[in-house]
Amino acid sequence: MTGFLSACSMINLQTEFTRDAAIETQIVGQTKDLFSGVDPLFLNDEIMALLDRLIDDGDSTPVRVAKIQALLYDENYLNLRYNDSRTHTAVEAFETRQGNCLSAMNLYIAMARYIGIDAQFQTVEVRPEWDKRGSLLVLSRHINATGNLGYKRKYVVDFTPEIQLQQLTARTVSDRYARALYFNNLGVEALVAEDLDTALAYFKNALYLEPDLSIAWNNIGATYSRLGNKEFAEYSYQMAFLTEDDNATAVNNLAKHYRSTGELELSIRYEGAIQRFNERNPYYHFARGHLALEAENLEAARTSFQSALRLKRFEPDFYFALADVYSALGDELEAEGLRQSAEEVVAGNAAIYRPSPQKLRVIDSSNILNDSSAGTTIRFR
Repeated sequence: MTGFLSACSMINLQTEFTRDAAIETQIVGQTKDLFSGVDPLFLNDEIMALLDRLIDDGDSTPVRVAKIQALLYDENYLNLRYNDSRTHTAVEAFETRQGNCLSAMNLYIAMARYIGIDAQFQTVEVRPEWDKRGSLLVLSRHINATGNLGYKRKYVVDFTPEIQLQQLTARTVSDRYARALYFNNLGVEALVAEDLDTALAYFKNALYLEPDLSIAWNNIGATYSRLGNKEFAEYSYQMAFLTEDDNATAVNNLAKHYRSTGELELSIRYEGAIQRFNERNPYYHFARGHLALEAENLEAARTSFQSALRLKRFEPDFYFALADVYSALGDELEAEGLRQSAEEVVAGNAAIYRPSPQKLRVIDSSNILNDSSAGTTIRFR
């Protein structure tokens, strides 16, 4: 699951927050991986035997990549299906034939490495879309897999390439980081199910593995908030913002926290910081443009999409959206020019994601992508 708003720089907010080692020890409270027996990348004998039958010794790396693709997604094989509510290990994804993007990548990367393919986790930011689960709002982030195919060639395997990704926001992450995301996601699932003790255990393990994992700090803060521990909730939200200075979710939760505790001046200051941040966020303007389109307010839509483009020029969907507005206004010449600009952006940068049923792209590895994160995070309504 999987990134969030990195295209719009940091949130301009002075918090006067200072770290406290004693409080952090109380919040996380462990000195080892408490789930060391859980290996998301473990393959059982059945999976390894299947791979041994599928892969021939003479298969090239591209052929091996293609064969795993077919094994995962072909209707005659696993036919893996997307389920954003569950995070699985590789074996669980194999057995259930479903899971979210992290589940699928656990299985893909484990299989790829078993047959000698270079494979690493890669996080990619997703345009913010909040999913209501019970009384919580859940934002999913995204993760896929990448590896080298030889000189200046790499591949990217993506379980759900049709989702709305922020362009040029990918980075390779370690297995330990992906493991922390795994426990973070299990924590979110437990929190949604109101199993707060289990949620805490998973979030603590995620933070033990990656002490600066911002989304885990935010989520453990949400759990402590549910438990009525306002001190730990506030500290955790502040840590989430400290470790990721564009974490709008954490700042939003802090604003809600201060409003609930009667600290209205603080709440208003944090709300103002979010509003200023949104104005610099191209995807905020993009979302506003779509709302205006739904209301058939073409002028407002045009203004919003133009603002999005001014803030981020290398997002082809911004051009396409603005082209749709000009078509609706009867200016087909301008609309066609915008569509051509969108295609030029895509053609000029191999790292641009476009929807594809193939779930596999081969790109020039000299294209360097920007930073992002992946996982699942909780925002209070």
